[in-house]
Amino acid sequence: MAHDHNSDHGHGHGDGQGRDQGPGHGHKHGHGHGHGTDIDWNEMAPLLEAQAELFSPLYRQALSWLAGEVAEPGLIVDAGSGPGVLSCLFAETFPGARVIAVDGTAPLLDRARARAGRQGFADRFGTLAGELPEVLDHLEKPADLLWASRSLHHLGDQRAALTAFAQRLAPGGTLALLEGGLPSRFLPRDLGIGRPGLQARIDALEEEWFTRMRAELPGSVDETEDWPALLTAAGLRHTGTRSFLLDLPAPADDRTRAYVTASLTRLREGLAEGLTAEDRDTLDRLLDPADPASVHQRPDVFVLSAHTVYTAVRPS
Repeated sequence: MAHDHNSDHGHGHGDGQGRDQGPGHGHKHGHGHGHGTDIDWNEMAPLLEAQAELFSPLYRQALSWLAGEVAEPGLIVDAGSGPGVLSCLFAETFPGARVIAVDGTAPLLDRARARAGRQGFADRFGTLAGELPEVLDHLEKPADLLWASRSLHHLGDQRAALTAFAQRLAPGGTLALLEGGLPSRFLPRDLGIGRPGLQARIDALEEEWFTRMRAELPGSVDETEDWPALLTAAGLRHTGTRSFLLDLPAPADDRTRAYVTASLTRLREGLAEGLTAEDRDTLDRLLDPADPASVHQRPDVFVLSAHTVYTAVRPS
């Protein structure tokens, strides 16, 4: 039941990869306490884009797999698209498809449209603003492929939302759900500073944050995270599960270091109350550009992450 909070830092409706931005990210209601679970997606847009772009090798693998599973879809819906990085990858992967990016945050959809225009997809790219799953009722027609990347776990009643997603599929259409995977790793277990096992302790705090975030959602319903069973309960036929790896080995390039720095900064801010003084000090050193032990300078920084995709088909 690992939620990849680290790698995607985002629990969420998407940056194309699902905006799983995890703890401590711009709380909409301005609570200054680091464990707020509201997320200001507009403020995070540049970070969401950079992160989705960094993870593009993983998404290309997933889309290549989907292309083998889904015959020439006419309409693809990215439910929880964020700024549209992945929506545009769908347009690239499926040149015969119209792609609709759906998100609750209009400025992120503006970014998605601009990206589609820059990449030459404007003539077959649309957006739809509103809250999931209700906004899907406004689709012009049922989807042949509906992609939900870490958007589902932001909805209180996940079972009901999956049923709503299923109802917006054309007969024979596919729902592809990205949930779970493994927490990202950026650093060796023993860093040479502080107590070994820092990232494992952060994972445990993030799991607690995620549980709180889920509990605070309107209409929250506890649900065993057996995605194939939930897809089947929604009236679909589960057809496949595959995990995809992002492997950016050390030494990291500047873009990878920037992502690791941003991720650890958010964790330092968002989990401060749960961290020990020693772990806070370790994170402070890791984030200090002047410290040779920091992620800005050390040679052993990497990114290793796994995301899992579940597919299911609406019976014809």
